[in-house]
Amino acid sequence: MATVAEAAGTPAASTGVLSHATRERIRTARARYPSPRSAALPALWAAQDQLGHVPAEAMAEVADELGIGAAEVEAVATFYAMYFRRPPGRHFIQVCTNVSCALRGADDLLRHLEQRLGVADGGTSADGCFTLESTVECLGACGGAPALQVDRYSHEDCTAERVDQLLDRLRAEGAGS
Repeated sequence: MATVAEAAGTPAASTGVLSHATRERIRTARARYPSPRSAALPALWAAQDQLGHVPAEAMAEVADELGIGAAEVEAVATFYAMYFRRPPGRHFIQVCTNVSCALRGADDLLRHLEQRLGVADGGTSADGCFTLESTVECLGACGGAPALQVDRYSHEDCTAERVDQLLDRLRAEGAGS
């Protein structure tokens, strides 16, 4: 199936933000599923792997490659916290605020992180080091609440002091690169 760009006589690989290799990954994913909609998640991963985030232009190109509506792709990209709409910081922090974590201080931990990083929930620190997100439903660490993840690594029984040590360590590691 030709993309909209190809149907218009414009080679898809020469337009837009997605590379030829990324478009090929999307086509390969699309071919694995009986419905193109089912390939939306791996297609968005392909775009994010290339760009570091999934801007509106990339979502439109993903939709074009899959042959589905741009609104459908945007709905998937905005539903899942794993897709970044803006460039994220070098480290991505997710704070679980579900019941177990909330009962054990997650809201206070989130406020501490906002103050320490100088950002609101969903923001990226001025130095580009951290992006903070608390819209995760559950991190699966209820027994060690409150919990957070940094770059897909879980941390349990979090306190302000432990989180400060973690942030300091990550900043120091980044300063050496």
